Amino acid sequence: MATMGIHIAPAEVSDFHQVLTDHPRYWGERDLRSLHLLAMVQEFGSTCLVARAEDGIRGYIFGFVTPDGTGYVHLIATRDDARGAGLGRRLYAAFAEAAERHGARQLKAITSIENTGSIAFHRSLGFDTKIVDDYNGPGLAMAVFHRDLPLDIWPLHVPHGRWHDGGS
Repeated sequence: MATMGIHIAPAEVSDFHQVLTDHPRYWGERDLRSLHLLAMVQEFGSTCLVARAEDGIRGYIFGFVTPDGTGYVHLIATRDDARGAGLGRRLYAAFAEAAERHGARQLKAITSIENTGSIAFHRSLGFDTKIVDDYNGPGLAMAVFHRDLPLDIWPLHVPHGRWHDGGS
């Protein structure tokens, strides 16, 4: 999937290391390096995707398909200079297509209840959101997102003038 000089493709080990090197460009002050697992790329390569451009990796989505047919998104991030142009949506669409090829019938993701940006993003993609107490341990509530496939995101809540590639 290539448009706007960005090519979405399966992540390679070198991409994983580049993402860790450039971690602050994706996550700012939050240190989430411990959530980045090389085994994800090595074992679930077809559902761990990067958005490459001439100037490097602009975004990535790491996930896998569970035996019960759920495409689980472990991480999704866009680089600080690539936000607001629909790249996160494109990454999710590419992941959904890959997950469906592996038998997924639904998508799932989680985030902290403080991550209001992620909650809004997932809701804009049509995910149902539920706050689950103790999801991540005692006293650690999480926002849990679910939605059925297919993920037809065009044109869900696309701000006017944001799509430079025609949404395809």
